[in-house]
Amino acid sequence: MTEPHVRPAVSADLESFAELLGDRAFFVDRFERQRNDHGVLFLGWLGPLPAGAVYLWLKEAEEEPIREHLPGIPLITHLEVHRDLRRKGVGTALVQAAERRLLATGHYRVALAVRTDNHDAARLYKDLGYRDWGHDKVVCEARKTLPDGTVLLEEEVCYVLVRDLVPITPGPRTGADPLAAPQAC
Repeated sequence: MTEPHVRPAVSADLESFAELLGDRAFFVDRFERQRNDHGVLFLGWLGPLPAGAVYLWLKEAEEEPIREHLPGIPLITHLEVHRDLRRKGVGTALVQAAERRLLATGHYRVALAVRTDNHDAARLYKDLGYRDWGHDKVVCEARKTLPDGTVLLEEEVCYVLVRDLVPITPGPRTGADPLAAPQAC
């Protein structure tokens, strides 16, 4: 099986991902935000095939309840994997790439919002260690650009999930072989 490959977007990537997932305006907007250090647009491939994307939002949340309860916490947003390439590890690889970036830049907590009717995504996030934030659902505003350029704003009721990112540090080296049989005293 081909392993997913993920990296931050470069301008040459945008057209192929916009064609694959639609909403070119979204990719242009997120890439421009990335250029202004407001976030990172991660893109994932399966072999040579564009497969999915996720945006790591590094500014304050747009939703008031999230800003209030999780001030300064980065958000994983807009995870999407092409329907024909799902369940092949792309979504997991995209989320983990965003988490690694956060750890590398000193962030130890991340949040995301998932529509209450998106059970597959909620299951993925639970499997990756995300948990309910302990507050009410949040109404998020989703923007979708139609082929004619019209922007639709739709309200989505979402659960907010959080994950504490714990850096992995090696334990103290004792010099003893951890697999060796215990010595008799």
